[in-house]
Amino acid sequence: MHFTFLFCLFIVLLVGPSFTLSSPVQDPELVVHEVHKSINASRRKLSFLSCGTGNPIDDCWRCDKNWEKNRQRLADCAIGFGKNAIGGKNGDIYVVTDSKDDDPVNPKPGTLRYGVIQDEPLWIIFERDMVIQLREELMMNSFKTIDGRGASVHIAGGPCITIQYVTNIIIHGVNIHDCKQGGNTNVRDSPGHYGYRTISDGDGVSIFGGSHVWVDHCSLSNCNDGLIDAIRGSTAITISNNYMTHHNKVMLLGHSDTFTQDKNMQVTIAFNHFGEGLVQRMPRCRHGYFHVVNNDYTHWEMYAIGGSAAPTINSQGNRFLAPNGQFDKEVTKHEDAPEDEWRRWNWRSEGDLMLNGAYFTTSGAGASSGSYAKASSLGARSSTMVSSLTGGAGALICRKGSKC
Repeated sequence: MHFTFLFCLFIVLLVGPSFTLSSPVQDPELVVHEVHKSINASRRKLSFLSCGTGNPIDDCWRCDKNWEKNRQRLADCAIGFGKNAIGGKNGDIYVVTDSKDDDPVNPKPGTLRYGVIQDEPLWIIFERDMVIQLREELMMNSFKTIDGRGASVHIAGGPCITIQYVTNIIIHGVNIHDCKQGGNTNVRDSPGHYGYRTISDGDGVSIFGGSHVWVDHCSLSNCNDGLIDAIRGSTAITISNNYMTHHNKVMLLGHSDTFTQDKNMQVTIAFNHFGEGLVQRMPRCRHGYFHVVNNDYTHWEMYAIGGSAAPTINSQGNRFLAPNGQFDKEVTKHEDAPEDEWRRWNWRSEGDLMLNGAYFTTSGAGASSGSYAKASSLGARSSTMVSSLTGGAGALICRKGSKC
């Protein structure tokens, strides 16, 4: 048994990413252009939709008072690099009826862990309000949606969610907080396999070699390491409509300066509210392409957006409210490189609203060069609209028979 597991683990580590990672979009500016079109299309519909906000994700499904009967429609509403994450769209509905997590190796039917490890696609919902304290990290299998709408669902007080070498994951409408490190133990990640896990970092959501991932309308706070981290060749990710508070290192995107496979990482960060008690990394980026659009930054203590290893950061239509300290006004932080190096990195700010002395240090090609030419053809929504675009950020209170 021990030899078989080690052999299987070796094979997974050796070839796992090849099963799950999508090829990077060759022209990421075309995806940026699509995001802009979606935002503008939602804006044009505002006069017809009494519940419309101009947020294209929300306007796709929240006006439907029968959303509870049409849950899987949500899978058609993503934008950006993670727009093709279908989760469990083509699978059955699985209802979590048991909030316990007594056995990470042999979980009981009805528990969240039992649902996420199954091989077939599943759309996972919750019978009632519940707090789930996981004993070990929740190892997700491919083609799963965790949909917290209609209940107040908290994953808290233990290890949290791990998306490792799997694809097509949607996490929506969940409160994720007070996440702790996992232990050295066995954890099941599919019906036919369990394996030994070393200590986990204590991230709220850890994306490790994963692709086609969408994290939407979650409330995240106070975890041991990051709130959302994506490393080791992860790509095709959208992080949207989340409310993040009370945390130091909020979001790490990119494993290390030397892990060049993260050059394929492409992430859209849209309509999030970065709120009270945050310090840094909103996000901190390495190597890849990062579109940061129409987010509300109301708190930071060190900086908001940073990076190293020459990432491309395209910041558009965000609102940045600087803290009162006179030395903490800069939005950006170019890390681990001398100025003559980071001055060549492509960091752009277009249409961002700078308040209370906030300022963004641009670098590289800038807004006028070919690097961003296609994106410039259609702008993001005005930063003055950020309040309405992000007004519903975080886990929503959705009740059956009414608009969410």
